[in-house]
Amino acid sequence: MTKAVIVDVVRIASGKGKPGGALSGTHPVELMAHVLRSIVDRNGLDPALVDDVIGGCVGQAGEQALNITRSAVLSAGFPESVPATTIDRQCGSSQQAAHFAAQGVIAGAYDIVIAAGVESMSRVPMGTATMGKDASGPGIAARYPEGLVNQGISAELITAKWKLDREALDAFAAQSHQRAAEAAAQGLFDKEILPISVTNAAGETVSHTVDETVRASTTAEGLAGLKPSFYSEKYAQRFPEAQWSITPGNSSPLTAGASAALIMSEEMASKLGLTPRARFHSFSVAGDDPIFMLTAPIPATHKVLARAGLSIDDIDTYEVNEAFAPVPLAWAHEFGADPAKLNPWGGAIALGHALGSSGTRLLTTMVNHLEATGGRYGLQTMCEGVGMANATIIERI
Repeated sequence: MTKAVIVDVVRIASGKGKPGGALSGTHPVELMAHVLRSIVDRNGLDPALVDDVIGGCVGQAGEQALNITRSAVLSAGFPESVPATTIDRQCGSSQQAAHFAAQGVIAGAYDIVIAAGVESMSRVPMGTATMGKDASGPGIAARYPEGLVNQGISAELITAKWKLDREALDAFAAQSHQRAAEAAAQGLFDKEILPISVTNAAGETVSHTVDETVRASTTAEGLAGLKPSFYSEKYAQRFPEAQWSITPGNSSPLTAGASAALIMSEEMASKLGLTPRARFHSFSVAGDDPIFMLTAPIPATHKVLARAGLSIDDIDTYEVNEAFAPVPLAWAHEFGADPAKLNPWGGAIALGHALGSSGTRLLTTMVNHLEATGGRYGLQTMCEGVGMANATIIERI
């Protein structure tokens, strides 16, 4: 069987997803174009050889509409012959892009493909795509008569079901910032972050190289003073078990970013004289209760481990997206996972969650962590809107 390998992975340092954020002055097409151009340039690859570019983006509206990945391919200077498509599996969009890319290689449909992702939450805010309209339809309303809920409510339900207290959530969030700050101070992100020229609030052109969302001074004690974000009388009556512990401090921040992975067959990498860094081992995707919404990483992980013939103890590092602190905590509880292996360089609570970019961002950090520590297997999973999750196992080469 043809093996799909990762030749390179790159990302832009995160920017706060609000006006004035480090990346807010840069069009989202240019964010993705930058990672596409950079990943071929630093590998000496002729972009004409790329069979397809598959990009993830959640807010496909406004500046991110009309197949943003194709726009980025053209803006990056790739030949017009290189096609592109943009997909939406919510927060797992670019992880799914990597799956489709690798699966296409394994199937023989591609020799070389780039999986990428982008989201500028400063320029295309959450909710822009629906513009306040009902995106569910009457069938969903009939099936769930009490109504679906937002992800913050789902995070509260997970907190209650797994009996997680506010102190545990805040301690985990503070640890995410501390781990990310320590990794940055040690230069562990230097290999994966691409400098990008941006215009700052003063109108000056500067090089952006540091994740803007990491706060090294964060402590659990400081986070304890923040008020719950999602409490309402309506939801308190519907969900009396909720403890109302989810705050801005133990949730991922609104973020802008872009990332990419260069994926090809092992044979093509050898032909081009490129050295693969990892190979795709196993894949899964799962659905789960859309009210709890964020629990699907658990069945997705069960599926991917079974397909891989591995146990959780065989995995050297886990990247479980920190959309909200209870998501990785509940996942770790279910698998008896080693806390030291869970998001060891910090997660989305610190590094940001630029929705469409997060899948390939986690992949980037996981590949680099395996190389830095000599680990063999990495597992990545992330919760996705309306109760889904992807899971991926890679093996360092």
